[in-house]
Amino acid sequence: MDMYGRIGALADARLVFDEMSCSDAVCWNILITGSSRAGLFNDVFHLFRTMLASGVDESMPTAVTVAVVLPVCAKLRVLRTGRSIHGYVIKTGLNFDTPCGNALISMYSKCGGSRAMDDAHIAFSTICCKDVVSWNSIIAGYSENGLYEEAFALFGQMISDGCLPNYSTLANVLPFCSLVEYGKHYGKEVHGFAVRHGLEMDISVRNALMAHYSKVCEMRAVESIFRSSKTRDIVTWNTIIAGHVMNGYPSRALELFRKFLFTGMTPDPVSLISLLTACAQIGNVKVGMRVHGYIFRHVELLQETSLMNALVSFYSQCDRFDAAFRAFITIQNKDSISWNAILSACATSEQHIEQFFRLIGEMWHDVTQWDSVTILNVIRVSTFCGIKMVQEAHGYSLRVGYTGETSVANAILDAYAKCGCPHDAETLFRNLAVRNIVTDNTMISCYLKNNCVEDAEMTFSQMAEKDVTTWNLMIRLYAQNDMCDQAFSLFHQLQSEGLNPDTISITNILLACIHLSSEQLVKQCHGYMLRASLEDIHLQGALLDAYSKCGNITSAYNFFQVSLHKDLVIFTAMIGAYAMHGMADKAVELFSKMLTVGIKPDHVVLTALLSACSHAGLVDAGIKIFKSIREIYGVEPTEEHCACMVDLLARGGRLQDAYSFALDMPSHVVNANAWGSLLGACKIHGEVKIGQLAADHLFSMDTEDIGNYVIMSNIFAADDKWDNVEHVRKLMKSKDLKKPAGCSWIEVDKSRHLFIAGDVQHQDRSSIYNVLGSLYQQIRSTQGQNI
Repeated sequence: MDMYGRIGALADARLVFDEMSCSDAVCWNILITGSSRAGLFNDVFHLFRTMLASGVDESMPTAVTVAVVLPVCAKLRVLRTGRSIHGYVIKTGLNFDTPCGNALISMYSKCGGSRAMDDAHIAFSTICCKDVVSWNSIIAGYSENGLYEEAFALFGQMISDGCLPNYSTLANVLPFCSLVEYGKHYGKEVHGFAVRHGLEMDISVRNALMAHYSKVCEMRAVESIFRSSKTRDIVTWNTIIAGHVMNGYPSRALELFRKFLFTGMTPDPVSLISLLTACAQIGNVKVGMRVHGYIFRHVELLQETSLMNALVSFYSQCDRFDAAFRAFITIQNKDSISWNAILSACATSEQHIEQFFRLIGEMWHDVTQWDSVTILNVIRVSTFCGIKMVQEAHGYSLRVGYTGETSVANAILDAYAKCGCPHDAETLFRNLAVRNIVTDNTMISCYLKNNCVEDAEMTFSQMAEKDVTTWNLMIRLYAQNDMCDQAFSLFHQLQSEGLNPDTISITNILLACIHLSSEQLVKQCHGYMLRASLEDIHLQGALLDAYSKCGNITSAYNFFQVSLHKDLVIFTAMIGAYAMHGMADKAVELFSKMLTVGIKPDHVVLTALLSACSHAGLVDAGIKIFKSIREIYGVEPTEEHCACMVDLLARGGRLQDAYSFALDMPSHVVNANAWGSLLGACKIHGEVKIGQLAADHLFSMDTEDIGNYVIMSNIFAADDKWDNVEHVRKLMKSKDLKKPAGCSWIEVDKSRHLFIAGDVQHQDRSSIYNVLGSLYQQIRSTQGQNI
């Protein structure tokens, strides 16, 4: 019977069983075990019931029977049947048996739920002689059901009771160390325990340790364990590669993957998913496409839905929508993640809105129910369609009950903010029953977009918990509203709270440094970047820009030279720096160099280049660049490009050409800056007629820039048209426009001193005015001597 059962010949085993005159429990157990092994779960239950109904003592279920049947209950999640068997176990006294008790613990754990875990604990507590399997089962059960604190407490109790954990225990405990309070330290304690008892040499423990340290961002520890591993399996390689991807080191992940290939092992779907994620993080389309080719050459990989989903996400993040869609349609067994991946690809751009709605209609027929990720995609797309669509998405989320999920509520909040409806966002924010730190940050971000400083301050002060993002948002808010003292105060407070400034923190505080024109503060930021190894390319561009705007073009150029990865961001910043300092020839030369290294220009760098030509009076070069924007680079001219061209022509004295150019361009790309540039040039050249035409366009735009009114008034005054001067003055008065007071500042001993015209509030005003008076007297006496 046992031989037939092991080779799957259950019919033959049953024939032998039926021919036996007296079948005992061992015979029944052989049949039940064979049926379970073959996946014939209904037969398992039928045999068990028949065994019970026999009424023969020798044929009654034993601990072995129970240990075979209970895993079937767990697999099918039939908790009621499992509880019935538990009742039989208690009546027959088998609950004291260790294997039987272990099977009960495992069954309750896998069926899930807090009540089931209570029953699991009861079964655990009744075992007379708990072995390491008993402890491992109950710890794993609590862990699988998200009760991590309880699981860790049981681990401590296990050691206290003198039961020595084995490698399986540590492999169960380490995955949830990062999920409990002080888990980072607990993981180190478990690591120490493993070393003291020689368990760290087991490959499953080493893999679990690497996974733990990856989750708590201790990549040095991961590398150390990896280097000291004498044996490495595919899980080892997958763990270290995924760890580097998870912690933002995609280049190192690619390097490790290459080393992995030299071992002769074959990548599995987990390896390839990590590789695609790394490629997406650094935008390495070439390597990602090679992975795609490898998948198509190995047909079995095409059936791995999770891998194909990762491929769709990779192309989406690399802005290759067509490739993402082609990968999507080749997925053989699409799940909700597949649909959400392609919908996310559509939701990144306004140009794919029609395709989004077509796909979501198809998904409705293919997937029975949308999940919260689908709703999040709908909300993201609704921001492109305007406030009405956002409100409809909000209403649908309410009807299907997803607004209770904080991620959905936060997305709706963000959508209202992006549509310029802070009041709707605030109403939703105040009525949310459950908020988290992301909710508060989203609301502060909304206030940031609308420059609502006081509202942001109130939300910030009421937050029970703040993360680096919270501080970054507030620093940005203060910096962009020229409240530099408050920005620096928060920056220092962030560090006093034990948090480390990240790339966003430094980018934001650099904005405040620029407002103060403080080169010294920029150098301090640069020093921090080097010490903290912050290598973000956008931060490097911001630092270069800060050096330039604080007047140090030499430091900006030196930083550009030492940058290892010069991309479009770095080139744009340096070209903009040259433009700002009137070094147009250098800007054009650097632009040519950028093209030779294969970097395609965008509208930002082209704007910087046109600005450089404008300030240096390179009219012909500027016209040539403008013509190339659409013809060569395939970029549609923007408002900034047109404003630069008008400024270029006007500064060169070609006022009529500048005016004609502005008229010829579509009205939506000619903004107030363009007409303002032309008006300023008309003042310089004394051109009244074109100046008045430019002013008419400006005033019709309802611009509140008082400078334009003053310029026009001065043009009329220079031409003795005093009636027109009076008319402009009346316009200014009717719009209640006032010229802002002049302002200057100086930095002394790292302290900023601000002076505003007509203001006598400075604390050292007496000594300052005494020195000024003394200087004035010296000037007068010197002038008298010269006379």
